[in-house]
Amino acid sequence: MPASSSLREANSNGPATSTAASSLTLTNNLKHFSSGLAGGIVSAIVLQPADLLKTRVQQSHDARLIPTIRTILAGPNPISTLWRGSIPSAIRTGVGSGLYFATLNIFRKTVHNSTSTKPSTVTNLLTGSAARVFAGFVMMPITIIKVRYESTFYSYNSIPHACRDIFSKEGVRGFFSGFGATAIRDGPYAGVYVSFYEASKGVFRRLYSSGERVGVVDHEQSATLVNLSSGLTAGVLATAVTNPFDALKTRIQLFPETYTNLWVAGRKVIGEEGFMALFDGLGLRMGRKALSSAVMWTAYEEGMRRWALAAKQRGGSAEV
Repeated sequence: MPASSSLREANSNGPATSTAASSLTLTNNLKHFSSGLAGGIVSAIVLQPADLLKTRVQQSHDARLIPTIRTILAGPNPISTLWRGSIPSAIRTGVGSGLYFATLNIFRKTVHNSTSTKPSTVTNLLTGSAARVFAGFVMMPITIIKVRYESTFYSYNSIPHACRDIFSKEGVRGFFSGFGATAIRDGPYAGVYVSFYEASKGVFRRLYSSGERVGVVDHEQSATLVNLSSGLTAGVLATAVTNPFDALKTRIQLFPETYTNLWVAGRKVIGEEGFMALFDGLGLRMGRKALSSAVMWTAYEEGMRRWALAAKQRGGSAEV
């Protein structure tokens, strides 16, 4: 076929091709969102007690983990207390994870399409950070509600009640208290996490592939173990680096009139309580984040794998 004829045919099919491509892109992004959503909801509900305990330890430097646990267990409803804030936590983590994975996919594909190369460590760092900050901003209002639900300083009985109280006392700005600290925490955390996660996958693939050869694990088990082990490793390392910002974020969100911004919070906490106060709740957060990230990424990877397998069985494109 002459080149001019091919060009005319491509042009005539342009709108239809563009529409099909847009539909495929939307479908793929929805796959990433739904896989992230499922993992986020599961991890939020299962690990809510750890999140609640972390908030209560961080709300005051005088708070300690064991006395806090004893106080809760001695109360009238220890189970419901430990899972207090589960609904806003599930909304925040579920929808936030879905947004994060969908946005991360968009950013990484954009970089790949412009460079036609495999994402580098720097690319993983930047795209992971940008996607997490975006998702964090969108979910900030429900994050404020979640943290206050978990503390002992607020007695909200529903999400609408929390919204009315925050708006009446602090206005719209109240729903974004601590966003600077959250962005500085989440951006580096997500960037470092994605970088460590991708690097760890190569190490664990080689480790578990030797198990496949000797019949210790099969291929499907190996894939799950790689994702889980990589998630745990990356979660521990990224959490340790970013904990000071998490501690300051909690103070700002609970006491916005006292800790008006990140700089003021840092000065007051270090000046009044010492540098180590920035690492309050580190053990809890490290365990919770490592498990949460591992569960979310394992569920996400498994969801994407099943989407690809289903598409392949239907004879369609397995690209996700």
